[in-house]
Order: sequence, then C-alpha cells, then structure tokens
Amino acid sequence: AAVAAEARFISSAKGKGLFATKNIRKGETVFVERPVVSSQFLWNALYNYRACDHCLRALETAEENAQRLLGKSSLVLPYPEQCSIRKDLHQQCPRCQVTYCSAECKQAALEQYHQVLCLGPSRDDPTHPLNKLQEAWRNMHYPPETSSIMLMARMVATIKQAKDKEWWIKAFSQFCNKTANEEEEIVHKLLGDKFKGQLELLRLLFTEALYDEHLSRWFTPEGFRSLFALVGTNGQGIGTSSLSQWVHACDALDLPMLQREELDAFIDQLYKDIEKESGEFLNCEGSGLYVLQSCCNHSCIPNAETSFPENNFLLHLTALEDIEAGEEICISYLDCCQRERSRHSRNKILRENYLFTCSCPKCLAQADDADVTSDEEEEGEGETDDAELEDEMTDV
Repeated sequence: AAVAAEARFISSAKGKGLFATKNIRKGETVFVERPVVSSQFLWNALYNYRACDHCLRALETAEENAQRLLGKSSLVLPYPEQCSIRKDLHQQCPRCQVTYCSAECKQAALEQYHQVLCLGPSRDDPTHPLNKLQEAWRNMHYPPETSSIMLMARMVATIKQAKDKEWWIKAFSQFCNKTANEEEEIVHKLLGDKFKGQLELLRLLFTEALYDEHLSRWFTPEGFRSLFALVGTNGQGIGTSSLSQWVHACDALDLPMLQREELDAFIDQLYKDIEKESGEFLNCEGSGLYVLQSCCNHSCIPNAETSFPENNFLLHLTALEDIEAGEEICISYLDCCQRERSRHSRNKILRENYLFTCSCPKCLAQADDADVTSDEEEEGEGETDDAELEDEMTDV
C-alpha cells in the first residue's frame, strides 16, 4: 500500500519527525509497516503466551486463549468459526522446535537471523550461552515487560547472517541515537538501581553468546550501552491476541437484537472474569523496531495512533483527525489516563522515560498552570512506573 508520510529532519534538539505527503482523512490508514526486527518478551513466552516466533501472531485458538486466561478448560466460546487461527498452517523449526504460524514465517526467520540463534538440541540446556543470557535478562526485567535482550540478539544475528552487512548496520543506525548521559539514564530506567553491575554481566553473556568481529563496537561497554539505549528508546510495544480478534469478528456479525445483546453480555462478563484471573496481561507481547513509526514525535493531543489489527507484527498507523499535506503526524507516548493528567505530571513521565519535555499545543496552552500536581494525582503519583508505560500500543 502507498505510504502517505515521509520522515524529515526537524532540528538537532527534536531530531526527525513524520510528515503527511498528502491530505489524510480521519480514520484513514497512513501506512502499514513491518519491523526491521522484533521479538516476543521472555516472561510472556515463558508463561505460555504462544506466539509465532517470527511475526508474533497468536497461535492459540480464541477458545484456548480464553480458557488459559480464565484458568478454566471447560469454557466454550460461541461462534467458533469467527476465530482466525489456522493451526493446520503452523510449522516448527525441525532442530529447536520453536513454532511459526506459517511456512513463510519459518523461512523468513531462517533467512534473517534464526540460523545463528537456533538452539537445536540445546534448547533446554541451562548452560548454553544464549539460555544463560535469557535467564539473566529475566532475572533483571520482571513483568510488566518493556523490552527484551533478544531484540538485540536478533539485531546481531541478522548482521552475522547478512551478505550485505553494511546495509543492515546502516538500517539500525538510522534509529534515534542518544548522548552518553542520556543512554545511561535510559539503561538505568530499564535495569533499575543495580544497572552498572547488571549491564556488565549482560554484556559479558551477550559477548559469549554472540560475539562477531564485524560488530566489535557493539560488544564494548560503550557500544553495548548504546545498543541497549537504542532498543530502550525506539522499541515499539507489539500486542497480539486471538481472543481480541474473535471479539472484533463477533462485533461485525449481523445478528438479531436479542442474540446481539446476549453475545455482548457474554463478552463483557468474559473480560471481567479474565481480569480477575490474569489481570492486565491479556496479549502475546513483544517489541520491534519500526523505521517510520520511530520517527513519530509525541503529542499530548495526537493526530494518529498505532495498532496491530492483523494479529501480528504489522503496525498500522491510523489518523485520529483530518491531517493536511505537510502537517506533522504525532502519536502519544502516554496512555489515555496519563494524557488527562496535569502538564506537570505528563512531563514528569515523559522526562523520566523518554528524556524530553513536551511542547505540544496542549502543553503550551497549560504552560502557566502551577507546577504542582493536583491532590488526586498526588495519590497516584507513585504509580507512574513501567506498568503505565507498557506503551498503549500494546493494547490490541
């Protein structure tokens, strides 16, 4: 599909931005983008959120998905034909048994990075360097997850396998880079107080598992920190769910009023019961690097939003308003609740997690507001941690 936007350099302070190349109507898709690289989160995979190892498509049927999230194997979903999962197409890597949603994904993974990362018969061997790396990462980065060391591993593996290594190095270098101080802040945010010791341990394990002389800089303390910060700043949350796909399909059914009311009530109750059992963790989750999407700047009144309506890693950017040719396209890095808070609170979150202060029209209009948080915000202030930052993009 044609892309209705292009990246342009704005200033050294702001870096790049994304601009409309034609008039875009509200509700229109600005573009659909495939990530340069992506990976499921490690705890998410460990807890049996089964997703295609390449494109993150959910692999369970909607019914299996709902049964697992509810902890109730007797649950039966009505309208099972509305589930889009095709188990007959699923394939496994013959050597290490990771599962793909299709032959195409298996092949794409093999061609891009899986030859290097395939664990073969060592899949369950805790002493294998890649398993040691993953275990160390899980012990440092508990749910809610915001990043994965395997995204970095896939970047290295991609370059190791590539015939044209320079092309890939250039592809990764176009993602926003930070200064040493900023990098340190981002890494600190991802790893918490013990970050210096943890980062060094990760670097040693990463080197043991993946060292490559073409990329020797990435394995030095500075280079590894830069790589880490690049993924921390540019990584876009991806969420997929066969249950939410089934719900969307059911919403589109043309049903008599009584059946419609019954179905809606069933779905509402199902989500309430699932929340009691599994909390907010409904989706298969991971993160990816998207060239165009990573150029989108933040606004507290965004004119576009990202979503994953195809139940895989294909990111859709959709206009929330009419956007004129030449206008900047902005998304929000904050979720709906955070956007309703005072300018002071919003900027506190943005500074801590993305290292900038917002100057969107909403923030400029509120510039004279007192720099204090209102009472009810004060109570919630301590909660602005990673949980809220599970970028709203992971809502399917």
